[in-house]
Amino acid sequence: MVNYYDILKVSPKASGTEIKSAYRRLARKLHPDKNQGSEETALKFAAIAEAYEVLGNPKERVKYDQRMADSRFNGNGNSDSFFTSMNPHARRWRQMVYEKRYNDIIDRMIAEERQEAMAFQKVIYPLVALLVSCVLAPALRPTIFTESSIISIIIVVSLFIVGIIHIVGRVRDGFERFTQPDDDIHESILDDNERKLKPYSSLQTAGILIASVLICIGIGLVIGINFDIGQTVLGRMSSPAFTLANLEFIFYPPIITFLVDMMHTIASKFEQ
Repeated sequence: MVNYYDILKVSPKASGTEIKSAYRRLARKLHPDKNQGSEETALKFAAIAEAYEVLGNPKERVKYDQRMADSRFNGNGNSDSFFTSMNPHARRWRQMVYEKRYNDIIDRMIAEERQEAMAFQKVIYPLVALLVSCVLAPALRPTIFTESSIISIIIVVSLFIVGIIHIVGRVRDGFERFTQPDDDIHESILDDNERKLKPYSSLQTAGILIASVLICIGIGLVIGINFDIGQTVLGRMSSPAFTLANLEFIFYPPIITFLVDMMHTIASKFEQ
């Protein structure tokens, strides 16, 4: 029986993400477009595509793993073997092995679904926090820089830097997991389900994200100037006019995003 795990060079215990990464790495290396139509690499590409078609689908992978287990116990050709014996004790032992293997497969699928959900939340929570804070910060226009000590300013700047680094990391992880790569061969190495889950390329997603942030900041500025929230709510702004001091609001979206994401991470650990 063909061992698809060996073809993709992954362990039978590999996660769905590891299998997908292994397939993409090999597909990019062996893709016909990058090998002048070489017949040898084309055959290898077909083999890894076939392997991923099975192992990349959780339901098909369960069936394949069950066939592998059956082959392991019944394919040695020795009728006297304990693995093929009709002895009641041997049959019971084989049944226990099958059940253990099947339960391991189901547990792995559940764990992968949970990991995928957590990965999605790690992208969505900071993204929502960033967009909401991009509206609130310019609308409220806090003035810690002009009314606080140098220590407070240092703390704000430090948190701002940490927040920027944190957002960049989250965005990078999100792009790798939930967007299509920006190259000429990515369409041919994504299955139909993945294309539906990843309708946009990394470049398109980056453009949408930047546009969303700018729109939210614009909405916040309009709200703050027209309704003078910074003055009526906080009593800190003597005029709604846009001054250099008002630019302080740009420091707070990354800070708020970082704090919200940290709270979500801590809450998630308690839920586990």
